Amino acid sequence: MRKDYTMNQGGTIWFTGLSGAGKTTIARLVELELRALGQKVEVLDGDIVRTNLCKDLGFSKEDRERNIQRIGFVCQRLSRNGIVAIVAAISPYREAREEVREKIGHFIEVYCKCPLEVLINRDTKGFYRKALEGTILNFTGISDPYEEPLSPELVLETDKETPRCCAEKVLEKVKQNGYLNLYQNGLKACQSW
Repeated sequence: MRKDYTMNQGGTIWFTGLSGAGKTTIARLVELELRALGQKVEVLDGDIVRTNLCKDLGFSKEDRERNIQRIGFVCQRLSRNGIVAIVAAISPYREAREEVREKIGHFIEVYCKCPLEVLINRDTKGFYRKALEGTILNFTGISDPYEEPLSPELVLETDKETPRCCAEKVLEKVKQNGYLNLYQNGLKACQSW
């Protein structure tokens, strides 16, 4: 049944949004679905990339931009070789995201939008509490800016929608952009995931 799906080409699905907005959770669901369809996929999670590829960088504006450039470079290489690169990184600066978009070409920006007060209440990693106490400096959304995308391909309101429903919307957007051919079997409905 899943053999009815084929990937036309590589590309990049770039999840952006504040910490705790659901980027990684949704990215992993999309990854699982694409892998089940036989697609080569690589997830570049912001926390893991910082630990391995960008551990020499701090959290200044310049270092954050350099972090995004490095992730973008990897995505460009993966995408041109038929692999879908899925990025889950805060990537707070609009201009840096746009530069990466231009270099990659096949690019879908997904904004995981969630109100700050919801994220502070969720605070799954305890970062917001520490940032509000002043223990963590330069924390995006609290003491550092986050520039919302002006025209992302997709906005997911992660305080209102389940991760699975959000993942379905991403897969549908991938299909609409011509990266994924879906024949007769269509995607599962939000409610049945």
